[in-house]
Amino acid sequence: MTPAKPRPIPRPQAPSPAILAAHATHPVRIPLADDISAEQITSASAFGAVDGDQVVVIEGETRTPVGPATGDEPVAPYAKAFIEFAASVERFHARLVGAELSPKDIDDALTGLRAALETPVFVGNLAALRARFGIVEAEAKEVSDKVRAERAAAREKAAAAREVLVAEAEKLAAKPLPQVHWKNDTARMRELLDEWKEAQRSGARMAKDAEREMWARFTKARSSFEKARKVHFAQLDKENASVAGTKEELAARAEALSTSTDWDGTARQFKQLMDQWRLAGRGRKSTDDALWARFQGAQESFFSTKRAASEAEESALAENAPAKAAAVAAAEALLPITDVRAAKRDIRVIQDRFEAAGEVPRAAAATLSRRMAAVEKAIRDADHATWTTKNPEIEARATGAAAQLHAAIADLESKLEAAKAAKDTRKVKEFTESLAARKAWLKQIEAVAK
Repeated sequence: MTPAKPRPIPRPQAPSPAILAAHATHPVRIPLADDISAEQITSASAFGAVDGDQVVVIEGETRTPVGPATGDEPVAPYAKAFIEFAASVERFHARLVGAELSPKDIDDALTGLRAALETPVFVGNLAALRARFGIVEAEAKEVSDKVRAERAAAREKAAAAREVLVAEAEKLAAKPLPQVHWKNDTARMRELLDEWKEAQRSGARMAKDAEREMWARFTKARSSFEKARKVHFAQLDKENASVAGTKEELAARAEALSTSTDWDGTARQFKQLMDQWRLAGRGRKSTDDALWARFQGAQESFFSTKRAASEAEESALAENAPAKAAAVAAAEALLPITDVRAAKRDIRVIQDRFEAAGEVPRAAAATLSRRMAAVEKAIRDADHATWTTKNPEIEARATGAAAQLHAAIADLESKLEAAKAAKDTRKVKEFTESLAARKAWLKQIEAVAK
């Protein structure tokens, strides 16, 4: 069945100027879908009419078709559509004020609303709505421009912050290898990547091309640094392996020597091994420490045994010291020399006693040998002097030697006093012995001179 032809509706009069002014002055209230009153429908319907089978919207002398006329109240649906559209303009404005929209959202919304007003499909006070839309549109453009400016500034700030990260990464990658602190710089490079990700996640968006270019630079710097790091540690591993090999060999040699009883020869070998250890360089700390513990343990084992053996030997040799000291005392009793022939005879007997006494501890041996040598020299000098007593030249030499001895004795006495003041027992003993020997020589020379 064909639908019944709608009953013609009398064409309404054009809206009065008062109604137009009221709609222009007062923004349309935002109604809910089910909150549109009959009065609102009636007010909006005043701007529409039925023209044949079409509903038109009236704007002054202009009548624009907006859709087919159907039903008992053909204008009412179009009036309701007008009210709903006006409400959508206000909803857009509310979102605009709340800063909920992006510039693109604003532009898209304005385009849609503008197109709807240019080709309306509803009935109502279009002039007032266009006026209201003009106000909202101007405000929307201001908001859009402000948001765009803020976003541009934020992008510039984000770009500057990313540039700082990229520049620091490039600086780390360009460092001369001797200046790179691999632990700290590697940690910093990782921090820079974390900061980049955080800026990308929570910071302002950058222009894609700029971000892509910066990321390429950042990635290149990181790749360059990582490549250098891998090369460095590969070389370091190689060097560490070489150092470890050398030190492993030295530790093994030290362990082999640790049980030797060739005290002097092995001690020299340990010194050589220590010199080689120092020249071997540094390797990985954990490996170095373990090898050093082995090397030092072997060295300490040998020298501890050597010290124990030396102490035992010294203890045994100490028993010979009294006899050796008695021989030296007997030799010194020959001074000053008055009878060279008797002194030469007696010293030979004393020397035999000195040798027969055997070895003594090293410290005592040096002192006793020095004292014995002083007596022997005095006897040789006296013997020589007996053959030259009548030679004027030799007498002159004797006089010169006496003068030198006087000077030496004075110097030694001064040094002895200083050593005593400093409580340097070793120096006191050394200067005392040297002073006794020179005084003995002086007495001999003076005896010859007479």
